[in-house]
Amino acid sequence: MIVHVTTQGARIVREGRHLIVRKESDICHTLFIHKLEQLVIYGNVIVTPQAMKLLFREGIDTVFLRMDGRYVGRLAAAEPKNVFLRRRQFEVAPDERLCLPLARQIVRGKLLNMATVLQRIWRTREEKGARQKAEEIRALIPRLAGADRLDVVRGVEGQGSALYFSALGKGLDRDFGFRRRVRRPPTDPVNALLSLLYTFLINRAYAAVRIAGLDPYPGVLHALDYGRHSLPLDLVEEFRTIIADTLTLSLFNLGVLKEGDFFRVEPSPAMPAVEDREEGLIDHAVADPMGGMTLGGEDGEMFDLPAQRIDTGMEEEENRDGKVAVRLHPPAFIRVVKAFEKKMNAEFFHPLAEKRLTYAEAMVFQARLYRRVLEGEVAEYAPLLLR
Repeated sequence: MIVHVTTQGARIVREGRHLIVRKESDICHTLFIHKLEQLVIYGNVIVTPQAMKLLFREGIDTVFLRMDGRYVGRLAAAEPKNVFLRRRQFEVAPDERLCLPLARQIVRGKLLNMATVLQRIWRTREEKGARQKAEEIRALIPRLAGADRLDVVRGVEGQGSALYFSALGKGLDRDFGFRRRVRRPPTDPVNALLSLLYTFLINRAYAAVRIAGLDPYPGVLHALDYGRHSLPLDLVEEFRTIIADTLTLSLFNLGVLKEGDFFRVEPSPAMPAVEDREEGLIDHAVADPMGGMTLGGEDGEMFDLPAQRIDTGMEEEENRDGKVAVRLHPPAFIRVVKAFEKKMNAEFFHPLAEKRLTYAEAMVFQARLYRRVLEGEVAEYAPLLLR
């Protein structure tokens, strides 16, 4: 069971073997620890030390997000005990010869899934542009098969994504201003929803990687980088289209989300250059005889009134580009969380597993398949394909 706690000002406390979500004197939820697989906490929610100890002891993946869905951090559980598997991961990561077969298959799965979505748009809406882009994406696959360097594989993936996002908007009933993928900040409702769902999806991929006993840092498609969980980013690629993109189209086309569910956040005024700001502060400090204790009153009165900051849990994202950011209103945000969880719990027939799985179970299956490839049990990684 995956639980999302979005009630601002709530406290998560321990009562015996259970966790209780309280808001003042009210009990919002009772969480049964033996059923809990992941706990996702948004914004201004307090976890008591006793509750945190229980989460650690039971190995519950606990994720902290801002109220706009941006990742903050997670409780760090014990590292996987299989040091030989981790060593193998770090042997593969810097070796292009070993990374290439896996990276090619991951990107191949992503390209095929993107082409399938565009073909569906063409068939249901008779959008010739979607059909053309789907064909162009499929034409990239032979280049992918012949790629002898990771940079080439990444380049093909980038080309495919650009083609895909240029046509994805044709699958919408209305024009929401979506023309291409814009991430930081998202500048239209479609990009805002995609960014949110991708965040949810990456967190689930991280959990799947840990369940499979893998180290999240070394991947094959995404290069090793300081603080980057490259492996979840690799494994999420084939699921972006299957889960997040199709859900985005459904939520807008079925009227679950409308333009009124989003709001615009204007960029903060540009700050002066560091040198100019420092020079101005120095001049002000030299001219101030009271060491910053006056508030500029004519009579020179001194006050001890520290500035107050109200913590709403809605931290503002730094906007370096000066663009207007688009975000979801809280009620719509909660609807998206519910829709995402229902999607993750939807069942389908997994051809390689030869049985019905939920999408959440499929992510774990794919992570374990990746592990079997590393350990030499399986010759080739097979991505999950949209049918």
